[in-house]
Amino acid sequence: MTLKSYFQFSKAQRSGIFTLLSICVSLQLAYCFIEFSSEETPSNESQEWLSLQSQIDSIKQIQQEARPKIFPFNPNFISDFKGYKLGMSVAEIDRLLAYRKTNKYVNSASEFQQVTKVSDSLLRTIAPYFKFPDWVTRKKEFQLYSKIPFYKKEKIIVLDINEAKTEDLINVFGIGESLSARILKEKEKFGGFVSMEQMNDIWGLSSEVIENLNKYFNVSGLTKVRKISINDASVKELSQFPYFRYALAKSIVTYRSMNGDIKNAKDLLKINGFPVEKVNIIALYLDF
Repeated sequence: MTLKSYFQFSKAQRSGIFTLLSICVSLQLAYCFIEFSSEETPSNESQEWLSLQSQIDSIKQIQQEARPKIFPFNPNFISDFKGYKLGMSVAEIDRLLAYRKTNKYVNSASEFQQVTKVSDSLLRTIAPYFKFPDWVTRKKEFQLYSKIPFYKKEKIIVLDINEAKTEDLINVFGIGESLSARILKEKEKFGGFVSMEQMNDIWGLSSEVIENLNKYFNVSGLTKVRKISINDASVKELSQFPYFRYALAKSIVTYRSMNGDIKNAKDLLKINGFPVEKVNIIALYLDF
C-alpha cells in the first residue's frame, strides 16, 4: 500500500470529516462567547451580614482610634485612675501607694514588680514607658565606679546655699538642671534661705538628695536675707510673703491692733491659723 492511498477518501468519508471539523469549530466558538457560570443568589441572612459589614468596619476603626496612647511616665506617681488605664488591679495599685507613703521610690522595672506584684505580661507591656529621673541612672553609674579599688573619696567643700549657682548645685549627686533651677527659684522667692530645713519644702527633692545637699551646703549668714517688719507691714505686704496667706496676714494685723506689737516667736503662736511647725523658720525672716 502506497502513501498516496492514505489520502484518498470516498465521498462519504469526506462528508464525515467536514462534519467533524464543523462540530469542533462550533464548540470552540461556543466556549469563547457563551457564559456558562451561574450566578448564585445570596441568601437573606448573607445579604444582612453584607449590609452590616461597613458598619462593623467603621466601629473597629473607632475602637482602634479610641485606644488610649501611653506616654513615658514615672511609675512612682501612678494614680488610681492611671493604674486602672494601664491594666493594674486595685490590690496592685494599693501596694504601690502604700510603698510610696513610706517615702520610698521604685528605681527600676524589677523593683516596681516586686512592690506591686504585677504579672510578667503586664510588666512587659508597660515597662518600656517607664521614665525614671536622671539621678537614678547617674546613681547606678556612680555605684559601678565606686567599686573600683583605686577610687579616691572627693574632698567636700561646704558652700553657703545662698551663694550657690547652677553649676554648684548640679555637681551634687541627684541634682540635675531642673532641680537646680527649682532650688534657685525658691531662693529668689524668699530673697534667700534661712535654714537648710527649707529644702524639705521643695518639690522633687528626695530624702537622699536633701542629705547630699546638707553635705555640700549650709546657711552661713542671714545678712542678705530680706526681712519683714512684722509690726509695721500692711496686710498687702504681709500677704506677699510666701509663708503667709491673705487670711493669715489679716489675722496678724488684727492681733497687732488688739494686743500691741508682736515681740517674739512666742507671740506668733498666739495668732489664729499661724503655721506652728514653721514658726522658727518664719521668725528668721521677721524684724520684731
